[in-house]
Amino acid sequence: MPLETEEYDQKSLKFLSKKPDWQELAKDCVCFANARGGAIRIGIEDGETQPPDGQTISLHWIERISKRISELTLNVTIAPRIETAANGSQYLHIAISRAPNVASTSDGRYYLRVADACKPVLGDDVLRLINERPTAPWETLTTLQVARHQIDPGKFSAFCDGIRTSDRVKTSVKEKTDTELLDHYFLAQGDWLTNLGILCVGQRSDRARLGTAPVVQFLKYNQQEQKVNKLLWDDFSLSPMELVEVVWMEIPDFRERYELPDGLFRQFLPLYDEGVVRELLVNALVHRPYSQRGDIFLNLFPDRLQIVNPGPLPLGVTPQNVLHSTVRRNENLARIFHDLKLMEREGSGFDQIYEILLSQGRRPPVLKEGSDRVAVTIYRQVLKQEVINLLAICDQQYQLTQREKITLGLLAQQESLSTRELSQQLCLSEGQPLTSWLGQLLDFNLIVQTRQTKGTRYYVNPDLLRSAQVYQRTTLQRIEPHRLKALILEDLRHYPGSSSSEIHRRIAPEIEYMKLYRTIAELAKAQRIRYEGQNRWRRYWLNERSP
Repeated sequence: MPLETEEYDQKSLKFLSKKPDWQELAKDCVCFANARGGAIRIGIEDGETQPPDGQTISLHWIERISKRISELTLNVTIAPRIETAANGSQYLHIAISRAPNVASTSDGRYYLRVADACKPVLGDDVLRLINERPTAPWETLTTLQVARHQIDPGKFSAFCDGIRTSDRVKTSVKEKTDTELLDHYFLAQGDWLTNLGILCVGQRSDRARLGTAPVVQFLKYNQQEQKVNKLLWDDFSLSPMELVEVVWMEIPDFRERYELPDGLFRQFLPLYDEGVVRELLVNALVHRPYSQRGDIFLNLFPDRLQIVNPGPLPLGVTPQNVLHSTVRRNENLARIFHDLKLMEREGSGFDQIYEILLSQGRRPPVLKEGSDRVAVTIYRQVLKQEVINLLAICDQQYQLTQREKITLGLLAQQESLSTRELSQQLCLSEGQPLTSWLGQLLDFNLIVQTRQTKGTRYYVNPDLLRSAQVYQRTTLQRIEPHRLKALILEDLRHYPGSSSSEIHRRIAPEIEYMKLYRTIAELAKAQRIRYEGQNRWRRYWLNERSP
């Protein structure tokens, strides 16, 4: 059995106590119903894959759960049953169907399953949930009534060949006839092509009639941000799969390279990595709302590339959790891109972008969401060329995981990062552990940890940096507490009557302000300094009576 995912959750048998938390179970059922459906297994402990030995479930729970969930929810359909695991023990399996209409609790609360968590839907997001979640997905509608035989023979032949040669497709699917593949991938329904079928294998004229088929614009700007070149793909002759290849091949700027010195040799680094650009373009094509008009823009500036996609992020995805969310707005289109090996279906696209950019010594991507668009910016500048060799050496020797490479790359570009700063860079929510991102970096002694409290900081092992000839600017970020106290006392000796912000600005602006503020408080408590005033008007002096 899988661990908790976007479509699966499990609870301990303790839930079936004398007073079950029915509100919590109802909330979880609404989450799955508003997403893609799923299953809840009661009787399996967190982190386990099977129920405890000898566990049995009473039949009366099936009727009781069905009754309570129907009372506490709207538009939620469940099917509870008792299952027997491989060890002979029983657990309660609750299958939740995707709701045809938006589901809610009986007291009017909305929830949505995002990754492995249940998130509340509040305010304007309720309207977004209603608008983005029609009874039938846009992909499966047959609005234009185009007969299934009115396909583009060349596009359909290329699609079938790509499916049959893909190592991501089951043998049983490859053995289907061309007609059966149309139905299998929801390109047709009955006698008609679906919107997805018209988009992927339909005629050019029908694709234009859709009204929301993707149009891509490439705009190049000079140093003064004046437009110097423009390329346009707006004749609807290409399917989304074909657009990825054509856009990459027809923009010559993407094949320009850096020449970096590497000892006696030269290292060539692309201005914009092919894997990164393709992944961003695939994301723009697969995750855009096809019920909304708008062009995809590739804006190339001298120092950066910006890809702008119409529509907001899928509900439940934010710039802060993009590394950990797997919500797909167009499920069937994503499936086609995955099976044709144009994208990863597991939601690892942004992880791959982070890994590639950091391994090339560049900044991670910057994601910004507006009311009607999403913009992703990647920068061409190599911040530290030495980081490229550092990550390559470490990966070759220790076979690092993707998350370990991302974490090591972030730390190699900084002198050090606190737990909070590293969590922010990794888009982790408050309280979410760093364990899976640190992996074995501490065990391999590739990074070093200072302290064990909220003041914990991480930095790359200095011996490793020296061996890879990565030189970082020396700062006071890792200064020891007693030395910081001595700095503060010396500063107050020269500038009595200073505020904490003035002290911070003079001695070490790179140090976290709260770290300095806590140190000042410790000195005041030890009566080594005194203060007058409160809050922002507080000023500090050396205590003349202190030793």
